Amino acid sequence: MVTLSTLQKMKEQQQKIAMLTCYEASLATLLENEGVDILLIGDSLGMTVQGYSSTLPVTLADMCYHTTCVARGSHNALILADLPFGSYQQSKEQAFSAASQVMASGAHMVKLEGGHYMVETTQFLQQRGIPVCAHLGLTPQSVNAFGGYKIQGKNEAAAKQLLADAKAHEEAGAALVLMECVPSSLAKEVTEALTCPTIGIGAGIYCDGQVLVLHDMLGIYAGKSPKFSKNFMLGQSSIGQAIKAYVMAVKNNEFPSLEHSY
Repeated sequence: MVTLSTLQKMKEQQQKIAMLTCYEASLATLLENEGVDILLIGDSLGMTVQGYSSTLPVTLADMCYHTTCVARGSHNALILADLPFGSYQQSKEQAFSAASQVMASGAHMVKLEGGHYMVETTQFLQQRGIPVCAHLGLTPQSVNAFGGYKIQGKNEAAAKQLLADAKAHEEAGAALVLMECVPSSLAKEVTEALTCPTIGIGAGIYCDGQVLVLHDMLGIYAGKSPKFSKNFMLGQSSIGQAIKAYVMAVKNNEFPSLEHSY
């Protein structure tokens, strides 16, 4: 079974970590059988499953339901679940209440979005037995504040802030740091500076692992596919083979390529 210790050892041994989003039991079984290390119950389900235009309408009840479904189908992968918008930003106590419900639904770790202003929350949760993945860079729950889905950390000041935020989250006890839509050179610097593993999505090949939205990498999401995604169904005869191709591409350090990086 994949645990936090497993992930830490993979970083130390320079073995790449493969993560995909997952929202239900049947695919949970298929994904882990094809070698996916981490199943992410992402609030991306708001767009891929529920048909919303963003992740913002997803509720805590939605996340608990889908986490329960994934947990029923998974026996070996590490289960990571997002804390949805509005369920954790108000206070550390609110965050603990939301995280404890998601953990009780079957998650092994929770993911929260935000830099320095969420560091105390990371520490608060970690000290109470809830492992945390800190999500930095483009944080989709703040898409309106960003003015759209744009690359982050492009200038020197922003890059320094992201690096400082990553270090602060690790010092607070974060077990993973996920970076979205940041230059690969910055992601490399962060990965080398941290002891805990890093996961990239649109953050280049130097992260300790990669994640994609399952519907994007299978080419079945009706919306616009992001630059950093790749359709792994092309040339494959089954969903299982596409997932295996993704896992092998990550493990062999073949994905993401330059065309999928910033």
